Amino acid sequence: MSKELPTREANYSEWYNELVGKADLAEHSAVKGCMVIKPYGYAIWEKMQQALDKMFKETGHVNAYFPLFVPKSLFEAEEKNAEGFAKECAVVTHYRLKTDENNKGKLIVDPEAKLSEELVVRPTSEAIIWNTYKGWIQSYRDLPILINQWANVVRWEMRTRLFLRTAEFLWQEGHTAHATKEEAIEETEKMLNVYAHFAETFMAMPVIKGLKTPNERFAGADETYCIEAMMQDGKALQAGTSHFLGQNFAKAFDVKFANKEGKQDFVWATSWGVSTRLMGALIMSHSDDKGLVLPPKLAPFQVVIVPIYKGEEQLTQIDEVANKMKKAMEAKGISVKYDNRDTQRPGWKFAEYELKGVPVRIAIGARDLENGTVEVARRDTMEKETLQQADIENKVEHLLAQIQDNLYQKALNMRETRTYVADTYDEFKRILEETPGFVMAHWDGTSETEQRIKEETKATIRCIPLNNKQEAGKCILTGKPSAQRVVFAKAY
Repeated sequence: MSKELPTREANYSEWYNELVGKADLAEHSAVKGCMVIKPYGYAIWEKMQQALDKMFKETGHVNAYFPLFVPKSLFEAEEKNAEGFAKECAVVTHYRLKTDENNKGKLIVDPEAKLSEELVVRPTSEAIIWNTYKGWIQSYRDLPILINQWANVVRWEMRTRLFLRTAEFLWQEGHTAHATKEEAIEETEKMLNVYAHFAETFMAMPVIKGLKTPNERFAGADETYCIEAMMQDGKALQAGTSHFLGQNFAKAFDVKFANKEGKQDFVWATSWGVSTRLMGALIMSHSDDKGLVLPPKLAPFQVVIVPIYKGEEQLTQIDEVANKMKKAMEAKGISVKYDNRDTQRPGWKFAEYELKGVPVRIAIGARDLENGTVEVARRDTMEKETLQQADIENKVEHLLAQIQDNLYQKALNMRETRTYVADTYDEFKRILEETPGFVMAHWDGTSETEQRIKEETKATIRCIPLNNKQEAGKCILTGKPSAQRVVFAKAY
């Protein structure tokens, strides 16, 4: 298979689709709209999971697991949530197949095995979880409940793209219960900050923290907080959301508690989640026309060592030096792969690890053995240098930190360069067509104006930034007064 990719400039969408396949991250499956996450892609997702899971536990959360199926009556209990997800729901109606008597070898649904109540395959778990919490909560002493689950969900998308939008995807969803409104809001904001820290520190992806408008809010939430990132083509990608659910689900499922004064009150709730969509964000934040570019903190292995040799004797000598370097780097917590396979030539290996985005490549040949050197190549800038083998573990540790910082700074510079200010509707539309990016513009605060702008330009309000600068102005569409600019963009 050729490793050549289309260029981002020629066709960004095709470049992305080809890269996901050629870098061995994922592929389409026999189930329409669903993907197979391949080992290399799953290894990156595991790194994400491990980092996030550690942060969740450090903030007092514990993991649990709830059923994949939600009885339809429970799903309907919170009306806004049910209506918001209804069009994407897969529904189980029968529990058995039987042999077709008219066509032996074929199976049909057994009409006598119809479920007494249809089951919704979870698009999100608020309904089943809040029905469960009803049995767990009686008093303020039972609160807070701080639970997260790692799971799969199903949302029957008509237009799919690997990682970004699939009928089934992997995610985590936190669901917490609190005694007061203030505590629930604090939790919502805390988890938003966890997501932002993860995106910027691990993914090297700068994000804007903000609030969604009512039009874009999670169905059933009083407020939705989000982190928004800019991809290399100027489009926005919602990378994570944290929802203040108020008492909506507690009221829908009659979850009450006796407060310290002995009075009955409804519980306050939050939910928050990120998904394998982060894989798409990672790919589109840093990768180039040669393949993946991975930040060291999320790379399945951070360093690959490739021997260049003639004959078994040279390979044996290189093996000794390479394994010693590998051991020294691993002692520093650096993940290293030594690829001394004889089934592929060094040039093929170089291209393979370039495509897969390995942050640092070390080549060692016969001349390096004589000189006590190695050739070190960094994936982010494609620069190479010859370094002494002595103390290589400390040099590589420093280099990995440099790469992580450089990727973040490069992405931040790109976002700043492609963030524009528009004061008129014509200017707004011209920016979106000619130089896509984030457009800071005034909006009159109405759902009608927001919807009309979306229909006419395909741009949405990505968020109202937290701690936004107050600035009197006029809505770009209606000319009505506005107190602040909001972030508009076309989005994935």
